[in-house]
Amino acid sequence: MCSYITERVRISGSAKGPAGWMKVDTATVYYDHPYHAPLDHSLNVDFVDETAGAPTRVALELSAESARELVRTILAALERGEEAHGGEHVPHEAADAPRRRREDAAV
Repeated sequence: MCSYITERVRISGSAKGPAGWMKVDTATVYYDHPYHAPLDHSLNVDFVDETAGAPTRVALELSAESARELVRTILAALERGEEAHGGEHVPHEAADAPRRRREDAAV
């Protein structure tokens, strides 16, 4: 039976798909039958750029335990990273600025 349990959240970041790197601004999270993973049900996450539409999405299909472990690992990495940087939160664009400047200088 399909559950149709779906959550959406606005995000700010990038993802790499078949055509290369792309902006992502929305994540859709749902628990349902997977398309590809050999599971009866999975936690599915679609990362998309709403302006580009679904064909540019990057999708994940995870077992429930894998999804829980991923959440724990993300939270641990955030906590350790913020501690290492003095508790400061660096916005995505500001964090990329030094790398972009180095890339621009190399051109």
